[in-house]
Amino acid sequence: MSAKKLFLKPIVAASLLTVTFSLPLQAQETEDGGFPPDLPGMLEALKQADDPQAAKLADEIALRWEQSGSAAMDLLLKRAKDAAQRGDLDVAVDHLTALTDHAPDFAEGWHLRASVYFQKEQPGLALHDLEMTLHLNPNHFRALFGLGVILEQLDKPELAHEAYTLALRIYPHYEEAKAALARLTPDAKGREL
Repeated sequence: MSAKKLFLKPIVAASLLTVTFSLPLQAQETEDGGFPPDLPGMLEALKQADDPQAAKLADEIALRWEQSGSAAMDLLLKRAKDAAQRGDLDVAVDHLTALTDHAPDFAEGWHLRASVYFQKEQPGLALHDLEMTLHLNPNHFRALFGLGVILEQLDKPELAHEAYTLALRIYPHYEEAKAALARLTPDAKGREL
């Protein structure tokens, strides 16, 4: 299989996300001024939060995404994270493969496995899992950032630029995405004709 065919689906998925992010989310304010209790409200609040509050809210959203609703699946996720932190990437992949097999609609299992595949220098597998993550959760700003990193490494700066831009539409204070976008902007714009 050629490299172009290997990476076609994730690249198409990244392009299609532009349409997804044009739909507004409904914000819900809490009476005490805290974070909204629902994810759509939290995501809308993230767009309007100031920098210190945005980082805290982004972490809260990420914690919500890690909750599968099943104690067994949460245990697999924890074991995979622990293995990855120890550097035992093969064990992490095994746990995450079991997780994605048993809970294929749980986006965070795919996202974490993409991260592990990236660490194992297997970008094709990482792109596949990011595609699955974004299919299940198109607001996953960390998956969009990861997509940008991989596309940048594959020397596709225009597509990486688009992925970082989409991440910033969801999380405007995402410092890593801002830095990547600033670094890529001259290269991506320099290729336009």
